Parts: sequence; structure tokens; C-alpha cells
Amino acid sequence: MGRVTERRKVIRIRDGVVSTRPDTLVAEEPLEIRLNGKPLAITMRTPGDDFALAAGFLVSEGVLAEGSDLQNIVYCAGATVDGSNTYNVVDVRTAPGVAIPDITLERNVYTTSSCGLCGKASLDAVRTTARWPIADTPPVRVDPELLASLPDRLRAAQRVFDRTGGLHAAALFTEEGELLDIREDVGRHNAVDKLVGRALQNGDLPLSRTILLVSGRASFELAQKAVMAGIPVLAAVSAPSSLAVDLAAETRLTLVGFLRGSSMNVYAGEHRLALRTAAVQA
Repeated sequence: MGRVTERRKVIRIRDGVVSTRPDTLVAEEPLEIRLNGKPLAITMRTPGDDFALAAGFLVSEGVLAEGSDLQNIVYCAGATVDGSNTYNVVDVRTAPGVAIPDITLERNVYTTSSCGLCGKASLDAVRTTARWPIADTPPVRVDPELLASLPDRLRAAQRVFDRTGGLHAAALFTEEGELLDIREDVGRHNAVDKLVGRALQNGDLPLSRTILLVSGRASFELAQKAVMAGIPVLAAVSAPSSLAVDLAAETRLTLVGFLRGSSMNVYAGEHRLALRTAAVQA
């Protein structure tokens, strides 16, 4: 299996002084996901947790909803011309009777480490494939001070980032702030897929009383993955996109952006935050 990091020689310039040294970089390799033997998608990812990544991806596509939907996941031997195993191709086998939606016609199945799935049919696709409406009853209640403490905890748990500075992270917390799981990847959407896939494998879906924190921006793709996993709260240290806000408002997802220090912006689902102000100013 590929390594999470690799070493490369770099020329370093500091205050006009030139030197050479080895540098640790995050690894990026393609992963082809096959569904019941048929090619489905290619994503650029950091090797590791590949089975969880594939499972989480298929949760977000509406193929898998619970552990019993999954028969097995294997690396494909003979993935190259010479018959060797690159560990860059996985085949997901669904259990007998699992209906497979037509997910190849609505978008380009090539994904990158930065933008997720390109050309997706946006809101309609989520509306028609979501297996669980966000249904935290009673609603999750989160104190803003607790939310503000989570980015530091996320950063402290990023082991590979400390060596490379080049990875995104996604973490799941309970509504009380307990860290449940954290995954890193060169792609922010891959990190979330790894979290969700692990939850599927452990029988923990839907994640109806959790907080998802991501280290970058909150794109539509990440909001979609939260909704498909039944997660009620998505928080990001950077900005959301307009489509992410639209999706959050429609699905009653709580969406928080620019979570830095004691500051944050709440774009949707403010009913889950224990706000102390008497009124929100227009």
C-alpha cells in the first residue's frame, strides 16, 4: 500500500542563504472505485483508509445506507498490465438485493483532491437520494464556546499535518465536544468520506447527534456528505459556498463558517446553537 508521506529534496532559501535538505510531503495517488466490478469513480487521495473512503463515497451517492448494504471491499489484484497490485483500485461489492441508483449519468465521475465531484446535479441529487432526513429529536444543542474550542482540538490531533503541512482534516465530535474520530487526506471531501465510511462499517449511521468539523471551506460537496450521513451540524474554519448554504437551509443542517477563535458565522440552522443574544441584528 502507498505511503502517507514521501521524501523529496528541496532547495531552501532563508535570508539569502541557499541550502539543500530533504522535505516531507503528503502523498497523493489516484484511487479508482469500482462498484460490483464496474468502474465508477477516480479520486486523488492520500493512501490509507481506502476501504472507508470508498464506503463513505457510496454513502454520499445514496448507494449505501447501513452496514448490511455492504458485502465486502477488496483491492483489485492484477490492476496493472503486468498483473501487480498497485493498491490504487478497490472494488465495492454490495449485498444481494441492494438497489443501485443510476449515478453515472448525472455527473463526471472523475474527482480531484480539491473540488470533489464536478458537474453534480446539486440540490436535486441530494433531495432524491437522501436516505435519512436530518432528524435529531430533540435537536442537538451546541454552545458557541464549545464550538470555538473544537478547531484547536482538531489541529492537535492532526498527526500527518505536523510533518507535512499539506493535509485537510475532518473530525466528528459529540454534542458535548467529545472527539469520536478524525481522518486526514489531501482532499477535504476524502477526509469526510473516510469518517462516514468508518461509521458505516461500525454500524453508526445515521450520525444524528454529532458535529462534523472540517479544516477548510464548507463546499456544497461537504454539506451534501453531512446531510447524507444524517449529521445535523457542519462547522468549517473557512467560508461556505452559496450552494452549501442553500442546501443547509433546505435540509435544516446547521452550517457554521469562519470558525476561528471566539468568532464564527452561522449561515443556517441557528436553532441548534445556544445563543445568548436577545435578538439577531439585521
